[in-house]
Amino acid sequence: MERHTILRVVTKLLVAPIMLFALYVQFHGDYGPGGGFQAGVIFGSAFMLHGLLSGVEQLKRVVSERTVRTFAASGVLLYAGVGVASLVLGGNYLDYNVLSDDPVAGQHLGILIIELGVGITVAATMISLFFAFGTRD
Repeated sequence: MERHTILRVVTKLLVAPIMLFALYVQFHGDYGPGGGFQAGVIFGSAFMLHGLLSGVEQLKRVVSERTVRTFAASGVLLYAGVGVASLVLGGNYLDYNVLSDDPVAGQHLGILIIELGVGITVAATMISLFFAFGTRD
């Protein structure tokens, strides 16, 4: 009989809603409390919860260290890419107004992309830290 059966079942039931809540926080951050950092922490915690009960090696089979590093770098590049795009379009670095014909739409798009980059980076960094401190080498 497997140990911690109740914890494993509850974890399997909770991981998907935690990730869904992270997406809600991510995309609702433009209109209310929340945003990229909070969503990244919530999303990363879902992976860490899985890793706490299944083990770090099992988590590495779900999401490899290389994939986590790629996502961390991609989030930073996404953030910086918005700044470069606004420079190319004739504005200042991270000047969202130039991202669209309508300055309000440009602000909305810029903030959405920036927050997505932050969320991806924070989630990947949390998982990476979990790998670093959870492995016995």
